[in-house]
Amino acid sequence: MYHADEQGQLDLRLFRVWFKASQAVSDNVRKDMESHGIRQEHFMILELLYSKGPQPIQKISEKFDIPSGSITYVVDKLEKKGYVRREPSATDRRGSNVLLTETGQTLFDDIFPKHADVIAKNLAFISNEEKEQLIVWLKAIGHGAEALAEKGTKS
Repeated sequence: MYHADEQGQLDLRLFRVWFKASQAVSDNVRKDMESHGIRQEHFMILELLYSKGPQPIQKISEKFDIPSGSITYVVDKLEKKGYVRREPSATDRRGSNVLLTETGQTLFDDIFPKHADVIAKNLAFISNEEKEQLIVWLKAIGHGAEALAEKGTKS
């Protein structure tokens, strides 16, 4: 049986608490997405387009770690629902940009404020100062973990 030292016990406790809290918030946010009749994967793409405007299909694929063969299928589904459309890229003859249609824009104008409120309610248990500090800490952990992963692939 594994017996961690004091540092190891603290790290494991932090990870368990962090994981459980993340899971609880993620579950609540996912349920909200699905309550609008939109799968999480589709919702995230629509939210990106709503917040950032038209995006190259390849960038969407990379941002959400959706394989290139699958992203075409996902965008096709959103297109069939009338939420998005493709337009040729002005800078890449082979590429296309994905943008919200008027239907997609209207949908998100309606549901996104409600969705943002669900997120706010899930994070309302800590102060704004604590949120700012947590952002700094989580970025540090994320960057450190990414560096470990890169170092591991180079070994």
